[in-house]
Amino acid sequence: MSEVSCEAIKKVLLKYYEKVEVSIVNNLTDLDDVVFKKPDLVFLGMKFVPTNTSLGRIDPDKNWISEYLDKNGINYTGSENLALKYELNKQDAKKRVMAMGIASSPYFVAIQGQKFTESDIDLKYPLFVKPTDRGGGLGIDDYSVIHEFSDLITKVTDITTVLESDSLIEEYLTGREFSVAILKNIEDGTYSQMPIEIIADSNSDGNTILGCATKALNEEIVVKVDDSELNKTLSDFAQKVFFALGARDYGRIDIRLDTNGLPMFLEANLLPSLIENYGNFPKACFLYKQMDHESVILNLANLGLIHEKKKNIFTQITLGNMKKTLKPAFIEI
Repeated sequence: MSEVSCEAIKKVLLKYYEKVEVSIVNNLTDLDDVVFKKPDLVFLGMKFVPTNTSLGRIDPDKNWISEYLDKNGINYTGSENLALKYELNKQDAKKRVMAMGIASSPYFVAIQGQKFTESDIDLKYPLFVKPTDRGGGLGIDDYSVIHEFSDLITKVTDITTVLESDSLIEEYLTGREFSVAILKNIEDGTYSQMPIEIIADSNSDGNTILGCATKALNEEIVVKVDDSELNKTLSDFAQKVFFALGARDYGRIDIRLDTNGLPMFLEANLLPSLIENYGNFPKACFLYKQMDHESVILNLANLGLIHEKKKNIFTQITLGNMKKTLKPAFIEI
């Protein structure tokens, strides 16, 4: 979570809770410091800290924050450890949903340092290539759509060199792109699904690529899916993915249609951007529920507090009637 996001969330929560602090967590010692404070809730903004900080995200012995907080009886927003592991590794998420009978484009994983030949790629061109473990469009650009093997080698080499990541190679889906925000309802534990279509300009090859540059500029248009049949199809599909991954309170499921107009799973984001007027999750919440940034943050905090293991401090904050009385809770961001 960026410093901008942290400060924005802190500003909202300070209106409603007695104590809100921001901690910078880079290693296990920092995480232990958070646990020592025994907050009522940690507003989760990252997935893990490495045991060996020199290895960073490639450390095989990661300390998964949600798992660590569970062991210490501390509540947090979002999803539990297993779901976040699936989310971080795109190929594992695809493997999981496909095993559950949910459609996703056929794929191949190019492992760093391992050579592969054209005969190893039993996929139909064009292909789409992206890093297996990066979000925010990192590693995705106009060269991500591949039409021949030599270009595939070039793109995989670039991802390996620049991002030090394995590459996920998929059959390219040419249909419309959607993102479905999913939010648990505080009142009854059901879920709201909020599909939006993402519309961006095509490049010179006629492809719509939602890469890092496009996302950073926040130029893509998002619109509510008004077609009731398509809305239901996307909602049901995304909810199945959400449950298949073991997600808990909220998240975003990205979907693209194939040539027959059928939905195909792209990837999940279970810690989506919460920056005001930026991320697709808050945009969807506004389009469907008229929830502003403050309402979104308060809902996520309240969902986290529902799971409180130690004491019942939860007081529901309802939209349209938000109570300004400070709640006796300590929230760590």
